[in-house]
Formats: sequence, C-alpha cells, structure tokens
Amino acid sequence: MTERAPITLSRFVGGDSGQWKITSICEFRGAGLPMAKFLAIDTDSGPGAPVWTLLGAGSNLRYTTATELVEIRAKQEGLGRPASTRAALIPIRKSAEWWEMAQDQRRAVYERGSHLPIGLDYLPGVARKLYHSRDHGEAFDFLTWFEFAPDQEEAFDHMLVRLRACAEWEFVDREVDIRLTRVKP
Repeated sequence: MTERAPITLSRFVGGDSGQWKITSICEFRGAGLPMAKFLAIDTDSGPGAPVWTLLGAGSNLRYTTATELVEIRAKQEGLGRPASTRAALIPIRKSAEWWEMAQDQRRAVYERGSHLPIGLDYLPGVARKLYHSRDHGEAFDFLTWFEFAPDQEEAFDHMLVRLRACAEWEFVDREVDIRLTRVKP
C-alpha cells in the first residue's frame, strides 16, 4: 500500500497582525481584495475582525507527471528558509470554460504553455506551494504561495511575466497579487 500525500487545509487571513506584513495588493485580473496590514497563516489574525480569509488545501500535484515530480524535487528547496524574507500570495480563479474541459485537455493546455519548465527555471531561488480551493467552495480555485530572498524578487517578477504569457492564463478570470515581507520575531 502506498502512502498518501497529506492534505492540509490552510487559512490565509488578512487582518491587523500576522507573520507577514502586506506591502501591496494588486488585482491583475478581475476583482481584487481589500487592503489589510498583515497576513496570518494558520493562526488567529489577532484583535479585530479579519479583512478577508482564504482557505486552501495543500495536496498532491494534480497536473504533474512522475518525471516532472523528480525534476521538481531535485531542484526545489523548502519554504521557511531564513533568507526568504519576501513572499507573494497569488489567488487565482479559472474560467468556467477551463473547468468544462476534461483533465487531459487541461493538461494539454498546461503543457503547451510550458508552465513547468518556466517554474523550474527559477528554482531553487523561488520556493512555492500550491493550495487547492475550488473543492472547498472558495472564491478562488488556487492559492499560490511563493517565498524568496530580496535579491530574487526581480527573478520572481520575470517568472510571473512568463507564466502570464502562457496559454493557460487565457483561462484565468481572476488573479490578485499580494506581496509580503516577513515580520521579524
């Protein structure tokens, strides 16, 4: 019997306190999110009501082949590296047209856009984790979390330009770019 990848439900709470200071919230496509001062992850946001809460489940990589998974694991470093004091949370929602396609059709679009090779170009400098939200009835389908050192921010921005030019992004109808700086303990 093979071991299943753990599924973890995470909360990203925009509010008055948290581990990350929000430096900007920009809507790239569709409606944005209200400004909040801090982002708390999997903890209480502190005093006051949250400005917004996003939920996502970290689970298996659904569009990744075994060969691709080996490539990712060989290059990617984990989250929480001391030098990675910058982060981005990018919630994304895909169009109804995307979700009406069969899994193999979505994979073909993913491959046509070179999504994985682009991401691999920026490892290990940019660490990432994908959270699935659609199955939990959330406003976004995916929450993409990235961490990087300040000297990798320009590379991260370049990666986003390349990803947003992929065929897959033709199906994105809402995307918000939230930039953050780690709060010193």
